[in-house]
Amino acid sequence: MVERVYRTHMGDIHYWVDIINLQKVTLVLLPGLTADHRLFDKQIECFKGKYNLLVWDAPGHAASWPFVFDFSLADIAKWLQQILESEKIVSPILVGQSMGGYVGQCFAEIFPEKIKGFIAIGSGPLQCKYITKVELWLLKRLEAIYFYYPWKLLLQQGVDGVAETKYGKELMLSIMMEYDGDKKRYSRLAGYGMKIMAEAIEADLPYELKCPALLIYGEKDKAGSVGRYCRAWHEDTKIPLVVIKDAGHNANTDKPEEINNLIERFVQQVDAL
Repeated sequence: MVERVYRTHMGDIHYWVDIINLQKVTLVLLPGLTADHRLFDKQIECFKGKYNLLVWDAPGHAASWPFVFDFSLADIAKWLQQILESEKIVSPILVGQSMGGYVGQCFAEIFPEKIKGFIAIGSGPLQCKYITKVELWLLKRLEAIYFYYPWKLLLQQGVDGVAETKYGKELMLSIMMEYDGDKKRYSRLAGYGMKIMAEAIEADLPYELKCPALLIYGEKDKAGSVGRYCRAWHEDTKIPLVVIKDAGHNANTDKPEEINNLIERFVQQVDAL
C-alpha cells in the first residue's frame, strides 16, 4: 500500500492505496470512530492485488492529525469523494465499519451516482426514525463523559467492548494506544464524532441507498443498539443482513475469513449486474 496525503484547510488526511487496474472494482475501507487504517489489515491482506484498495485514517485520527474539529459528516463524505477523484477511482464499493458506515451513507446521499455498492459492518442507519430522542441527546454529550473516565478503564472498555478474539483485542489496544497520554484528544475525537453523527441524523435526510447493499453485525456486538438498528433497517428496506456468530463490534477483526468471503460474494454479485 502506498501512503498518500490529501490536504484540506483544516488538516491533512492520510490514506493508503493499492491501484492495480482502474477498470477493476475498488474497495474503499472506512474504519470506525477512534480506529485507524489498521482495522482493515486482514481485508487488505486478502484482497491486495485482486481489487483496487483504498483505506484512510479519517480526519482527526492517527496520522490524519492535527485536524481542526469544525466539520460535519457531510464534509467527511465530500473529502472522500475528492480523494477518489484525485485517484481517478469511479464507482467504488464502500465498506464502512461502525462510524465508517455512517460516512458511507452520507456519501451515498450526496453522491448517489458515484457509488457502486455499500457494505456496513457494525453500523446502523442514519435515518432519524430509528433512534430515540434520549439516544440523540446522549450522543451529543459524550465528550465530557469520555474525558472524566479513567484512561485505564477507557482502554479496557474500548478493547473488550468491540472485540471477542485475541487478535481483535490486541489490534484495538494497539490502535487506542495511539492516544495514550492524551486522553483529552481521545475524548474530543470520540465525542465530536458522535456529535456530528447525531447532527446528521437530526438533519432527517432520506439517506436512501440506491446501490446494492449488505448489512453485517457481530452476534456479540456490545456497541450501543447496533443489533436493534440493523434488524429494523433490514426489515424496513429488505437489504440483506448477516449476523456473524461469536463476533463483536469489530466483526471484520474477529471473523476476518467470514467477512472476506461475504465481501467477495458481494463484489461478484455487483459485478454481475
